Amino acid sequence: MQDLELAVSATTRAKREGEENGREYWFISDDDFDQKLEGGEFLEHVEFPWGQRSGTLRSEIARITAAGKLPLLDLEPKGALDVKETVPGAVTIFVEAPSFEENERRLKERATESEGEIDERLDLARKQLEQANDFDFLIVNDDFDRALEELSKIVRGKVSGAGTMSRP
Repeated sequence: MQDLELAVSATTRAKREGEENGREYWFISDDDFDQKLEGGEFLEHVEFPWGQRSGTLRSEIARITAAGKLPLLDLEPKGALDVKETVPGAVTIFVEAPSFEENERRLKERATESEGEIDERLDLARKQLEQANDFDFLIVNDDFDRALEELSKIVRGKVSGAGTMSRP
């Protein structure tokens, strides 16, 4: 089985303490984002209600595939569904918290957003949950090890060509 590699997304948000360019994200300016968007350099992109934009650069996918690996994309639902529509063979997996309350707790515990941004993220999460049925698979992240094993089974089944996995 080919190895997977996480594609690093580009974002217009400011770098947080401890983050490195090219590891968590490619941190780019709004002008750079606009130029790359106009040049067709994004496979997918999304703009959040609070103004931040993020997307997957085609060059990141090319870098991963040139190394003989399969790209794994961590996307917002809109971006994932855009990729599913435009990339033949793309597999989408919706990962959700066990409850909305747990999602809220995790956001607050992370402590990387203001209270107002947390409220905006929670409003967006409510809308995103409505899209879960549009994905090929659904994983509830209530236990990390179990969720990771479920993800691994889906990927192994799809990469090996077995294709026998079905949506839980």
